[in-house]
Amino acid sequence: MRKVTAGLFHSVDGVVEAPDQFQFDSFDDQLGEMLTGVQDRVDTVLMGRVGWSDWAGYWPKAEQDLDFAQFINGVPKYVASNTLTAADTARWSNSTLIEGDVIDFVRKLKAQPGGEIAAMGGISLVRQLLFAGLMDELSLITHPVVAGGGRHLFEPGDPTTRLELVRSDVTAKGNVVQVYRKKAD
Repeated sequence: MRKVTAGLFHSVDGVVEAPDQFQFDSFDDQLGEMLTGVQDRVDTVLMGRVGWSDWAGYWPKAEQDLDFAQFINGVPKYVASNTLTAADTARWSNSTLIEGDVIDFVRKLKAQPGGEIAAMGGISLVRQLLFAGLMDELSLITHPVVAGGGRHLFEPGDPTTRLELVRSDVTAKGNVVQVYRKKAD
């Protein structure tokens, strides 16, 4: 069975939305190496509508000598959306609209042969997969900054979900990388 993972940039005050607004001065080589390791394991990406739309406007035009640009433009991307069409997702190479229920789709995808499946660019999608029990690992990359505003991953009223810490690392610039998995019931 394939593993589903997600990694979200996170501020000390819990903001995961628009990390490009607060992470720039704390990103370091050690964090870059960790993220390159993720790219080496992932052969399929799941995206939500908002993240896909933002990234589809940027990454296809990004310099192709950037490692992440080569990775994200080349990897198969499955997009969860109730408003995008297959014609919309055709604008960015290797993007496919998920037809039907996203949870059923991901269950079937996990059962197929292949490498790691990463949920990227989608707060709502990560939440949905986590609470459905389909997220095998959740990485929170906490930057040493208070963002001051923005969307959080967890919200009041979320179901109690026990997680266990798998590993934790601190980079030279003070980023804390915490990897969690859902605790067995």
